[in-house]
Amino acid sequence: MEDFTLGGVRDSIAAFFEAWPVIKNLVSAAIIIVVAWFVRLVLLFIIKRVVDRVVNGVKHKENIHDTQVLLTSPLAAVRVVQRTRTLGGVLSSLVTVAIVIVVLLLLFDLFAPDATGAFALITAATGAGLGFGAQNVVKDVLNGLFMVAEDQLGVGDIVDLGPAVGVVESVDIRTTQVRDVNGTLWFVRNGEITRVGNMSQGWARVIIDLAVPYESDVDAVQEQILQTAVELSKTPKWATRILEKPEIWGIESISDEAVVVRLVVKTASATKDDVARELRARLKKDLDEAGVKLPALNSIVLSGFEGAASVRGARPPRTRPVPVNFSEEKPKK
Repeated sequence: MEDFTLGGVRDSIAAFFEAWPVIKNLVSAAIIIVVAWFVRLVLLFIIKRVVDRVVNGVKHKENIHDTQVLLTSPLAAVRVVQRTRTLGGVLSSLVTVAIVIVVLLLLFDLFAPDATGAFALITAATGAGLGFGAQNVVKDVLNGLFMVAEDQLGVGDIVDLGPAVGVVESVDIRTTQVRDVNGTLWFVRNGEITRVGNMSQGWARVIIDLAVPYESDVDAVQEQILQTAVELSKTPKWATRILEKPEIWGIESISDEAVVVRLVVKTASATKDDVARELRARLKKDLDEAGVKLPALNSIVLSGFEGAASVRGARPPRTRPVPVNFSEEKPKK
């Protein structure tokens, strides 16, 4: 009985040591996964802290408490916040993908350290998959990285991506999320974005065409229109939104019923619509008081050659008088 008991113990110990490599591998795999998960949390926390610190620093510098107020701040401050949030989202996605890849490689090396042939086969299959089935994924990733690196768009920008037009809510490695004016959230693959029309970088322009009755005094109406726009630009509430003095570009067209006069105001990009609405309301009030009845008061979006030729605004050519020397011809002898 004693021999049987001792033999059973020895067999159990031997079986345990025989199974020890498997148990050891399972424990190691669990440790790798836990450590990777912890590292991911730490890195995501660091990225979030850095993004929050940059945003809070900009808000403190501009002496504001809400990022929406940054829309009326200098353009550089707006771009810093938008670019920082975009980079934070992309870096978070990159960290997750990189950690998953590293964990998979470590687990493969742990459970099949000598399977070099299988590893080569898997690598070849992966390369073939990337070359055929996953080429769109690679295209999405590369295009997303280039868009962020070149600051083509950022979180909070109003963009026209072709498939969707709206406000950028998120920029990930593969997709860009854009919410349109109706509230629809569009997921646009980065590889499908062939052009980016960013309406939030730099400045915007409010263009209003007023159809003045033909029999009206056009010069007096132009003076009244310009005066209304200038008064708006000097109002404290709107002074930070209007970047330059309003301009009258002159008469755009003439018909037997009306003369179309164009008014232009250069604004901060994010406040274009607000300025346009307020300006239309004031023009309506002032022109009614002046007794001028307008057939139409339209906002215009220039495009094509007209838009390209008018980018710099009303800038008539300035020429300097060229001195001409008239040399007296001497009579020939």
